[in-house]
Amino acid sequence: MNKRLLKYTGRFCIVFITLIAVYFLTAFCCSRITVNANPANPKEIAIYIMTNGIHTDIVVPAITEQINWTKEISYQNTLEADNTYQYLAIGWGDKRFYLETPEFSDLKLSNGLRAISGLSTSAMHTTYYKNIGQDANCKKIMISKAQYLLLIDYILNSFTKDEIGQVVNIKSNIHYDIGDAFYEAKGSYSIFKTCNTWANGALKSCGQRSCLWTIFDTGIFLKYE
Repeated sequence: MNKRLLKYTGRFCIVFITLIAVYFLTAFCCSRITVNANPANPKEIAIYIMTNGIHTDIVVPAITEQINWTKEISYQNTLEADNTYQYLAIGWGDKRFYLETPEFSDLKLSNGLRAISGLSTSAMHTTYYKNIGQDANCKKIMISKAQYLLLIDYILNSFTKDEIGQVVNIKSNIHYDIGDAFYEAKGSYSIFKTCNTWANGALKSCGQRSCLWTIFDTGIFLKYE
């Protein structure tokens, strides 16, 4: 009986390790395949991709002729942001992970497992900035006005709306920054759809260089070295 148990346990471990290896190998290969490798478009509006080393945000101008984000994402939901803040960073992710893990030191195994299960709810994390500086973790991308409208649609369609079509602010004492706030979002985080998958989808939506599929930020930023 013990020998049979050990045999099945060994087989399970081999299958499990193989699946993990296939998953990460697929993620690596797909992230290196470029979609929209050479976008040809008027360079009319500057957007940015920003990473903290793990999570990618899409950064857009707070106000343009296409949209006034301050009417959708109110300054009042932040601690201190006001009309001197000219840029808005937007990211998608697991709701409980966002709200219960403001620092990596707060990470719990239960939160991590729940996030990758695909069974929990999601949230949009928005942060207003006064200025944006380019470096290895923040890249400028110039897109056309028509492409920006496509990006706006992609982002707005990621928010959950109330009965009158307004985004739904999550009332919380958790803030990562004086200019940030959280909102209810559509979809569930999983091992197949991460915050970086969402950001990569945003770039795809407006015809910019992106990965075939990615779960990490690395593949995205390799396209903009």
